[in-house]
Amino acid sequence: MSVRSLSATLALSAALVSVGAGVSTASARPSSYELPGDTGGSKFEGIGYDTRTQRYYVSETTGGEIHRGQLRSATATEWRPGDGTDGRWTARGVTVDAHGRVYVAGGPNGIDHPGAPDLWVYDRDGRLLAALRTGVPNAFLNDLVIGPDGAAYVTNSNAPQVFRVAEQHGRWTIRTWEDATATIPTQAGFNLGGIVLSPDRSALVVAQGNVGKLWRFSLRTGAVSAVDTGTADLGNADGLVQDGRQLWVVRNFSRVLTTLQLSGDGRTARLVSAIPTDPDRVLTTAKLAQGRLLLVDSKFDEPTALPPYQVITLTPPRR
Repeated sequence: MSVRSLSATLALSAALVSVGAGVSTASARPSSYELPGDTGGSKFEGIGYDTRTQRYYVSETTGGEIHRGQLRSATATEWRPGDGTDGRWTARGVTVDAHGRVYVAGGPNGIDHPGAPDLWVYDRDGRLLAALRTGVPNAFLNDLVIGPDGAAYVTNSNAPQVFRVAEQHGRWTIRTWEDATATIPTQAGFNLGGIVLSPDRSALVVAQGNVGKLWRFSLRTGAVSAVDTGTADLGNADGLVQDGRQLWVVRNFSRVLTTLQLSGDGRTARLVSAIPTDPDRVLTTAKLAQGRLLLVDSKFDEPTALPPYQVITLTPPRR
């Protein structure tokens, strides 16, 4: 490791130690955010961020509640209830589009509750705009990104498929946009998960965490190819965060934040750093908000989750 990389590692490690310690005096923003939870224990996964309102949204897998907070307040509140509300008993990925509409992926909601929705869309006020079913058996909708066309693209963790969610004249639809069965072998465990745009917005870059690979889906042709990631270890890749050519990979049970530098078209990625995260947390995914990563502490490593339930923050490494 170079001196520069070592310095970056030590600096980030120090920042991670201080996570949850209170309010950052430099920014007057909390260094962690408290989430509501159930008496019997709560677990969490997805996070979305509305840049206009500076609000974040976190999904609860145990019940399907969606919680909302504001960057300058240390405590989030329940925004949309779960436990069957709008047919939702669990929730995974969350994203927010330019209109402030909140998209929630249901994970196995439609598997565990046949006929129930796989995905929901709400406006900023919490009004339900759509509750959609894919019509695809065994679909596990995991994570989402808003494409250049304004549609949401959603991964399936049980098959190499990406769905497209769009609205036209008030009518919402979801369809299988690309099925990459011929290119991406389905493996045991969670397959396609985190999803972002390539820096030039010509493609989707998608993580397959169970085998530690990234895949490129051309938005123009739908062609699918493996991203050349060189020697980077991406096992347990979960959430992806892209900012310019920086790609941060949240590697949940590996407890590592890996930083890559993407080529403009997303065909190649070069390893910048791989830095351990808090060994007492399993972080699933993140969003970039005013220069900081907001990372979800899932509690997936706890048989019965105990509070505090938190979103933590850190300033990510860059190159």
